[in-house]
Amino acid sequence: MTALRFGYGTNGLANHRLDEALEVIAGLGYSGVALTLDHAHLDPYDPGLPQRLAHTRRKLAALGLGVVVETGARYLLDPWHKHAPTLLDPDPARRAHRLDFLTRAVRIAAELDADAVSLWSGVLGPDTPHDHAWDLLADGCADLVETARAAGVRLGFEPEPGMLVSDLAGYERLRHTLGDPETFGLTLDIGHCQCLEAETPAQCVRRAAPWLVNVQIEDMRRGVHDHLEFGEGDVDFPAVLDALTEIGYQGIVGVELPRHSHSGPQTALRSLNALRAASTPPWTSKALDRLRSDPAAITTLFPVAARGGAPVPGDATRTRLLRTLPARNAELGAILTELYASGDAAERLAVLRALPVLDAAGHLGPHATPLIEDALRTNDARLVTAAVGPYAARHLGQGQWRQAVLKCVFLGVPLDAVAGLDRRGDPELTRMLADFAEERTAAGRAVPDDVRERLDAPPTPDALPADARA
Repeated sequence: MTALRFGYGTNGLANHRLDEALEVIAGLGYSGVALTLDHAHLDPYDPGLPQRLAHTRRKLAALGLGVVVETGARYLLDPWHKHAPTLLDPDPARRAHRLDFLTRAVRIAAELDADAVSLWSGVLGPDTPHDHAWDLLADGCADLVETARAAGVRLGFEPEPGMLVSDLAGYERLRHTLGDPETFGLTLDIGHCQCLEAETPAQCVRRAAPWLVNVQIEDMRRGVHDHLEFGEGDVDFPAVLDALTEIGYQGIVGVELPRHSHSGPQTALRSLNALRAASTPPWTSKALDRLRSDPAAITTLFPVAARGGAPVPGDATRTRLLRTLPARNAELGAILTELYASGDAAERLAVLRALPVLDAAGHLGPHATPLIEDALRTNDARLVTAAVGPYAARHLGQGQWRQAVLKCVFLGVPLDAVAGLDRRGDPELTRMLADFAEERTAAGRAVPDDVRERLDAPPTPDALPADARA
């Protein structure tokens, strides 16, 4: 049995730059991202797309994120009409525009080695007969299936309330019409199941098992298509997650909260906490109960958490234990220091990877920066990679942070692993990287591609005030 892979949608972080949205998602402990192609997030019509794609592929790899490509941008193709045009549009030119976009999405997915491309049918227009709309949809999907098959990409067709294909029965009809192609998989939105399916969401999961390539998840109420945070609707999440585990689903379970960008990082943190609470192994439940009554037990529970909390990854279990502690700020920093100092490499990594989560929850502040400094003094690439995440980007002084970036360069840690690089990069860092490149060139050694790319990039405006750049 393997642990479920939880992800978060970039449409719920629409006010973030893409790199920083990915850093938030990975920093909170997600293992996947549902990447909506949009104006600000990997625009498929951007002339610089090839370079941006190469960068995003490296960024995803450096952060350890799997990816699904989503195509639900609201106004990417038409600035006046939401989600238009669609494959149901009576105008052939407008249908071709949608098909061109979906074709670009397939090619992007192939470049990113994505799990799937998610798409939907669209809303039936008032002047299009129902049967004719089905014919148009089937024709467009048939073309896309061939494109996806040639590219080695799976499609995940999503039934969407209010659209022509609104439920599982509609998907099954469309798939049969297309000849049941293996490439034409299913995106199942758990909230949509709660909203309109006759079966429970868990039953829908089991019904969808043969075709399931992508899962979207959020709370929802019966009969109301409104994406809600976990706990605000009626979905039985433990039953859903048990069903996904039962069928052996290995794709991303992506949180779909597109109206929550105003509180994106906090909503993402609450969502992951809710998903983990709904899928807690017995050992972890007992350990959490014990910590609530005896916080000092962390010293005995933390080392064995990876084994006890299986199949959930050890880092995730250890982070949950740390979040349960009542200690805050300096007191929590002291506990983390003790666990880090006495731990093996895996335990030290878990402490470092938990720092962004504890900080985002308001529990920690700068009190763990000595642990970052210690990790950066090592030559362990894993520790250094964990150390240059969002916590360091927020709390290290500028001089220390520059040295951390240079340490990555010397150890061969990809610069894409460094959180906040575009935001905190400054002329002094550029000078340091240029000196490194000059020394490598003089010695007849290759300059790493990410360093050369950084030096060749146009200068960006200073993002930090002068007094923060000491």
